[in-house]
Amino acid sequence: MSRKEWIEYIVSEQDTGMNVEQIVRQKLNVSGRMMQRLTRSKGVLLNRKQPFLQRQVKAGDTIAVRVIERQELPSSQPQHDTKPEGPITPMPSIDILYEDDHLLIANKPAGMMVHPIKQETDTLVHALAARGEQKSVHPVHRLDKDTSGAILVAKSSYGHQLADRLLREGGIHREYLAVASGVLSEGAGTIDAPIGRDARHPTKRRVVESGDPAITHYEVQQTSEGMTLARVWLETGRTHQIRVHFAHIGHPLAGDTMYGGARGLLRRQALHASKLSFLHPLLEKEIVVEAPIPSDMKRLMQAEFK
Repeated sequence: MSRKEWIEYIVSEQDTGMNVEQIVRQKLNVSGRMMQRLTRSKGVLLNRKQPFLQRQVKAGDTIAVRVIERQELPSSQPQHDTKPEGPITPMPSIDILYEDDHLLIANKPAGMMVHPIKQETDTLVHALAARGEQKSVHPVHRLDKDTSGAILVAKSSYGHQLADRLLREGGIHREYLAVASGVLSEGAGTIDAPIGRDARHPTKRRVVESGDPAITHYEVQQTSEGMTLARVWLETGRTHQIRVHFAHIGHPLAGDTMYGGARGLLRRQALHASKLSFLHPLLEKEIVVEAPIPSDMKRLMQAEFK
């Protein structure tokens, strides 16, 4: 049973002999770090009272855990004491593809960073905060600034730790649409090549023997004389993985000048996170979301493949 700020667990006969801490850690999948925070903030209740964590539970007991911490709750107060200098740029409206009390999937537009690197205030994190979400939203994975599409975001520390575990265990399936330069010789394939930093460029990546393992799968959807539309899905999630892998096999993404793609109808890499699916760690149901293809990629696809 779940509420917005708390999640509850009813102790069963099978749980007899366990203590409060074991229930919270094992049944509600709370990490050790979060357990410490909850203990300090009185975020664990047994039958609506603060318990001794080693106390044994009995069937019918109700254990409640605060899953949205107090400092994460939405605030109507401004986050800065002073007004910013110069004109205020309005936050773009973000298309929300799915949302519940713990997680949301946003459709990130191309040209928007997920996290601020320096003093940026026009990131996805800022835009979600502007729509009234918790001050502390947690993107579960990343998309490059100029890659559009579906991204999973946790609305609390608890939601983030559950989704992050799901990601690390391979439980989040991410699909992309990519337009690659040239015509791929195979209708489907796998690119298995380790990726590491490019010593000559601070943000670029390249295939190197000493890099981290990286595996990309693809399936050709359409071809033209000079380009290939492919459905791509990841087995690993390295920085710039799809872009690096397609450049490595001689087919850089259209518009991706960093990795050898030519500028044309698209002023960015032709990459869109089109589909996201996972088994919800709390609701225990399959979540499948598709992000509509943005207008710039639609124009490129219509020009090349229709």
